[in-house]
Amino acid sequence: MLNRRHLRIKVMQTLYAYLQSEGSDYKKQEKGLLSSIDKVYEMYVSLLALINDVVQYADIDAEERANKHLPSTEDLNPNLKILDNLFIKLLLENEEYVQAVKKYKISWDFDPELARSLFVTLRNSQEYKDYLALEEHDLHSDKDIIKFIFKKVILKSELAQNALEEKHINWQVDQDVLQAMVAKTLKNFDSLGGDNKLAQISSNWIEDKEFVVDLFHKTLANDSVYQEMIAGKTKNWEADRIAMMDILIMKMALAELIYFSSIPVKVTINEYLEIAKEFSTPKSNVFINGILDKILNELKAENKIRKYGRGLV
Repeated sequence: MLNRRHLRIKVMQTLYAYLQSEGSDYKKQEKGLLSSIDKVYEMYVSLLALINDVVQYADIDAEERANKHLPSTEDLNPNLKILDNLFIKLLLENEEYVQAVKKYKISWDFDPELARSLFVTLRNSQEYKDYLALEEHDLHSDKDIIKFIFKKVILKSELAQNALEEKHINWQVDQDVLQAMVAKTLKNFDSLGGDNKLAQISSNWIEDKEFVVDLFHKTLANDSVYQEMIAGKTKNWEADRIAMMDILIMKMALAELIYFSSIPVKVTINEYLEIAKEFSTPKSNVFINGILDKILNELKAENKIRKYGRGLV
């Protein structure tokens, strides 16, 4: 699931794109912000579909081997246990999944070589051979082989990485979230007759949606004010030496410090310093911390930082 840091990053990416494109419609950018979050869920469903494609390729592989010029006994009598995988059966029967595939028009047909390549890697692995050798299989063992397909076959494949980046522009940024969502799905699917739920993009989307939209608006609406605050504390710095991303991160932090009364000051500062480490220059977090600390002291003195609740100041 997307946590607040991931949501802040989505807002930051949208603001960066907005500020880079002069004359852009902020309403259109807001729509793009929400769309970028929905794209994470779409990519999650795509990953589940890719896992299924790898499993289903066992049938195609068996047909190809049987049609060889000189098929072996093994070619003519393939072990197709994987096609009866209980997790895959539950997934394909899951209404949430079925509807999501239809909604997003999920398909990996644009890269027909991908499923074949991944299945060949799977077929040649010891883990797959051990799975086929099991006298009996249950939901637990079936989920284990699916975990292996996802973590050790798909995520380790250079071909798959290229395809994932082609399909989802933010794959590298969102990869950890998507892995967690697939893992959550495997955990959720624990009953052959129960209501097995897909992972959700957010534990409370109503609140999270309000958070991202408000953060986007508050940062934009007060852009010139925050620019002046930052400029006052960076007089000894040449403007072109301050990374645009650093400025944007500080503006977002100021918006959150001033307008989001339920978020502790320390949480805000720490979150944006971590984002700076990942998305800006190596020394940015030290620079940003120093500037925000000076501005924060002034805002507190002017009683402009108002936090409500125990431990929020």
